[in-house]
Amino acid sequence: MAAYLCPPAVIHGEHAVETSQIVAEVRDRHPHAPWAPRVDGIAASTGIASRGWMLPLESAVAPGEGGGLRGVGTGPAQEALAREGFAREDVDRAIAALEAIPVPQTVQERTAPAWEAVQSYGERAARGALQAAGLDVSDVDCLITSHSTTPALPGLDVALSNRLSLRDDVLLLPATQWACIAGTRSLALAADLVAADPDRVVLVVISEALSTTYQPADDTLESLIVRLLFADTAVAAVVTGRRREQSVLRLDAAWHHTLPDTQDLHRLDTRADGTHFVMDRRGPRAVQETVTAMWEWLRLRHQDDPAPWHPDVLLAHPGGTRVLEYMEQTMPDTWPSGLLAHSRDSYTTGNRGGAAVFDIMRRAHAAGQRPGSRAVLYAAAPGLSATALEGEWL
Repeated sequence: MAAYLCPPAVIHGEHAVETSQIVAEVRDRHPHAPWAPRVDGIAASTGIASRGWMLPLESAVAPGEGGGLRGVGTGPAQEALAREGFAREDVDRAIAALEAIPVPQTVQERTAPAWEAVQSYGERAARGALQAAGLDVSDVDCLITSHSTTPALPGLDVALSNRLSLRDDVLLLPATQWACIAGTRSLALAADLVAADPDRVVLVVISEALSTTYQPADDTLESLIVRLLFADTAVAAVVTGRRREQSVLRLDAAWHHTLPDTQDLHRLDTRADGTHFVMDRRGPRAVQETVTAMWEWLRLRHQDDPAPWHPDVLLAHPGGTRVLEYMEQTMPDTWPSGLLAHSRDSYTTGNRGGAAVFDIMRRAHAAGQRPGSRAVLYAAAPGLSATALEGEWL
C-alpha cells in the first residue's frame, strides 16, 4: 500500500474567538442555567484560551432577519390590527415593537456565509498544498473533499473544481459525512487510488466551519461544551504513488473500525435555526473501544517483528483530551512517553474535526522528524467509526 504524502497546508480561521468572550456571552444569555455557577471552571478545563473561526463570533450570536413578525409579514399584521379597531398610530407602534423582538437565525442565514467561507478557505488550502508539493492544478488527477457542517449540493468537490480550474477529467470524490475521520480516511482512500495507479496525483481538501454549530439559544451543558470546543480550519495535502522530492511521509497500512448501534452518541441535527451538534456523555467510553481495537491491530501487525515495535509519534484525533488521556494510559508500557505531544498541542486551539489530523501532522513536520521514524495516525468520528494509518517519515 505504499503511498507518499507531501506537506499539508493548514489555513486557520482568521477571526480569533477568545474563551472569555464565549463565557461572557453564555453567562449573559443563560444566567439561570444549572451550569452557570461552574462556567468558568468548565471553560478552563478545556485548556483552550482562543480558537480561530472563519466568521466572527458576532455573526453566530446575531438575531435573524425579520424580528417577531417572521412568517407573518408586516402587511397582514397591520391589516389584522386595523380590523380590530386600533388607530393607525397604535398599529405602527405595535408593529415596531413586534419587529424589534429578536428571533434566531434561520438555517439559510447561518449556513450561506459559512458555505462561502468553506469554499474560499478550501481553495487557499488546496493551492498551498499544491505549491508545497511542487505541482500545478493541471497535475491533479483526483480530488477528495470533506465538509460536514455546511450541507450543499453540488458540494465542495465541484466548487473547488471550478475555483481551481481543474481538468475536466479529474475524478471528484466528495465525502461530506466523514466528519472527524476525514483526515485519516481520505488518506486511506487516496492510498488505495495511487496503489491502483502509481502515476495518479490525489489532492485531499478538508474545510470545516464547525462554528456553525454554535447555537446561542441552547442551554444544556453539552451545548456549552460544543460552544467552547470547536475551531474552523481548512487543510489540504497531495498524495502520490511515487516518492517525490517533497514527500515527507510514506503510508504503509490502513485500518478501519465501526462500532455497531452507536450512531446516536454524537450527531448533527438540522433544525429551523441551523445545525446542532448533539453529544452524549457515553461517547468518550465508546471511542475508547476503538482505541483498544487499534492497539490490537498494531500488536498483530508487528507480533513477528524481530525487535519490539513502537511508533515514534502518534497523530491522534479522538475527539477530546479525555480520550487522549485514555490512550496514554492504555498504550503498551514499553512505548516512550510524549507520543501524543503534537495532538495535545493542536487541541489547545480547538477541536478541528476532520481537519485535525492534518493540523497535527503539520505540527509534527514543522518540529522535525528523523527519517525512518514510525508514525501512527488515528481519528474517530460520529458513527462511531475510526480509521488509523501506519507509516514512516522520509
